[in-house]
Amino acid sequence: MKRQNNNSNRAQRVASKVQTLVAEILRDEFGDDKLISGVSLVGAVAHGGLQFVRLFYYSRNMDVNAVQKKLDDVTKTVRYELAARMNQKYVPDIKFEYDDTLDRAERIDKLLDKLDD
Repeated sequence: MKRQNNNSNRAQRVASKVQTLVAEILRDEFGDDKLISGVSLVGAVAHGGLQFVRLFYYSRNMDVNAVQKKLDDVTKTVRYELAARMNQKYVPDIKFEYDDTLDRAERIDKLLDKLDD
């Protein structure tokens, strides 16, 4: 039986925990902000020996650049809150990245619909 790599499992667990906690922080601390309230975290990946976590998000707001700028502006506050809620010695740096998977899927669906016509 093949043994799984514990480091990658730990990275997945940490990334998942960070994703859940950051979603709670965004809801609790920034729920009144129109740009941030439309953000949904859809994934997380840990890098660099768990020192860095990329958080992928989707936004209902069409101005993705404004949403990205707002998330970049609140990252320091979010990380501070994350440190208070995590039970770890070190808190990873976080970076928000827009996930355009749904947009690409919608474009593909439209193209396929055109082919049917």
